[in-house]
Amino acid sequence: MKLITYIFSFVLAVLFSMTAGAKNSFACETDSLDDDQMLQDVQVVSNRIGMRRMPGAGIGQIVDKSELFRAACCNLGESFTTNPSVDVNYSDAATGARQIKLLGLSGTYVQMLTENIPNFRGAAMPFSLGYVPGPWMKSIQVSKGAASVRNGYESITGQINVQYLQPEDEEGVTVNLYGDSKARLEANADGNVHLNDRLSTEVLLHYEDNFEKHDENKDGFLDKPNVRQYNLQNRWAYLGSTYIFHGGLSLLGEKREGGQTEHGGHAMIDANHGLYKIGIDTERYELYMKHAFVLDQCNGTNLALMATGSIHNMDGNYGMRMYDVDEKNLYAQLMFETNFTKKHNISTGLSFNRDYYDQYFSLSGAANKTRIVESESVTGAYAQYTYNLNEKLVAMAGVRGDISSEHDGFFTPRMHLKWMISELVTLRGEIGKGYRSAHIFAENNNLFASSRVLEDNHKRMEEAWNYGFSAGFNIPVANKDIKLNAEYYYTNFRNQAVIDFDTDPHMVKVYDSYGTKSYSHVFQIDATYPLFSGINLTAAYRRNIVKATYGDELMTKPLTNKYKGLVSLGYKTPLGLWQVDVTLQLNGGGRMPKPYTMADGTQSWNNTFHSYEQLSAQVTRWFRHFSVYVGGENLTGFKQKNPIIGANDPWGKHFDTTMVWGPVHGAMAYGGIRINFGRL
Repeated sequence: MKLITYIFSFVLAVLFSMTAGAKNSFACETDSLDDDQMLQDVQVVSNRIGMRRMPGAGIGQIVDKSELFRAACCNLGESFTTNPSVDVNYSDAATGARQIKLLGLSGTYVQMLTENIPNFRGAAMPFSLGYVPGPWMKSIQVSKGAASVRNGYESITGQINVQYLQPEDEEGVTVNLYGDSKARLEANADGNVHLNDRLSTEVLLHYEDNFEKHDENKDGFLDKPNVRQYNLQNRWAYLGSTYIFHGGLSLLGEKREGGQTEHGGHAMIDANHGLYKIGIDTERYELYMKHAFVLDQCNGTNLALMATGSIHNMDGNYGMRMYDVDEKNLYAQLMFETNFTKKHNISTGLSFNRDYYDQYFSLSGAANKTRIVESESVTGAYAQYTYNLNEKLVAMAGVRGDISSEHDGFFTPRMHLKWMISELVTLRGEIGKGYRSAHIFAENNNLFASSRVLEDNHKRMEEAWNYGFSAGFNIPVANKDIKLNAEYYYTNFRNQAVIDFDTDPHMVKVYDSYGTKSYSHVFQIDATYPLFSGINLTAAYRRNIVKATYGDELMTKPLTNKYKGLVSLGYKTPLGLWQVDVTLQLNGGGRMPKPYTMADGTQSWNNTFHSYEQLSAQVTRWFRHFSVYVGGENLTGFKQKNPIIGANDPWGKHFDTTMVWGPVHGAMAYGGIRINFGRL
């Protein structure tokens, strides 16, 4: 507790003492900028299409619009088709919940940000990848490992930050229309207006609907739920010489309907219960604001305050089971940053986060509801120092202390280092700690779509150390450079909320791993090379070794691919009129949870699952003010034959939708048009 007090005192002292002294730290060089110019956002511009390495000491990638246009990218979950580092998988075969996997671990260990504000927590997490429409995104930043302490203590395997289109961008209106062979239709529109030279506003609109029911494997269940979603954002920006404001609000409504089809397929229709239906209704409201005060432009001295609040209401029905949650979140952060000299930067800040979950659930009908209320308030402070020697040597060290209303105080140190040995070789290393409070039912509400009994006995915060190292090489070959990158990450949990499918085939047990082993090792190598003019080739391979102690036995984490291979080829004609993109993924096999013997003497499933491949392709024709694209996903047609266990008797004790390791639906074709109307 004393350590937390010391950190608070240090941050407050820095906030109020540096403001006066920072102006004299080094002279303002005005010869490189016109007098009326101001650097309001730092952006790294690259002529290379697609993904690029993040600047600074951190390890990660920036995915820009040109990379997002290589696929349909209807939402955030579909934006990583060509990314070798990020996997996106279905969590089950009934609700349509999808999760990101980074460094071999589930998305709960990835901190989700929207414009550097923590977002999509708790109950929003299982479906959050569908809450960010692709046409709304300007870029995505993927940070690996323990990221900067500025955004909190929760990043264990990394951060994914979404940058939306901005009100201050060039005025205009764009529309994106999309449809696919699975009867999914989408319409997106965005437009902004500059009310004067400083004030601007923007509206983002999204609508999607699945209007047909698909059951390709004839098991009587929809391959994926029908989703109808409305999504709206209104954003504002004021860009003054010494004061900058960004703010806005968003509204989302979504209805998911899944489960048995009317015909039932090979599944039995229970006379007492009727069809097994899944219905999830969601309403979400968000409000955010960011204020920045430029105290000394020459020294980069700024004081910023940002805050966000959200209300997330979800009512879920899974056959006879139900889970309803009213979630409220409030987050605020005060930040101060200055450059002592061009080489020395310090950033300090205070933060507050409040989570509140009011939950009702039942495993045997609405008449037997149980109420659980979870709440936590965390107050924190951080300080971070960066040394930058002309981008050749960058060292960043940060520390934060936080006090939780539920878990007392804890301490989070992190350090990053970049050494650019030459134009040909760059080394990066990082080490850091991360914590998070697990809310099992809210973050894994798809587990209710099963006959398994849920038993949550975890008590402690999740806590892990993450170690990362990368080596980047520019290798000259035939007057061009092969960009080769090799990475290794080790995540070691001091405590993990283990979700155990192995100990009992009819239960999901959740408990703390404290005192036992739980870790992951991830090795990755990737290379990019421009084969010919306009043709870029990317190849990557990743090996995952992820283990935890289930019961008393250290085992490989189930339903996790051992490896992933990727080959992506992109071609654009010299005039940029045609663009062709093809990506092949090879997903390695892995371990299934321990099977059990069914009544007929057969095993419920195999001990392992095998590898499979997926092919996607897209052709785009660019015109002056619009583009037309057609493509396909999972063109190899591979799908898991029986993703739902016990589909013929969903009311029985063997029904389980969570044994998903591969695609749940086959090949899909799509097409769309993007129209830029310009300034109206």
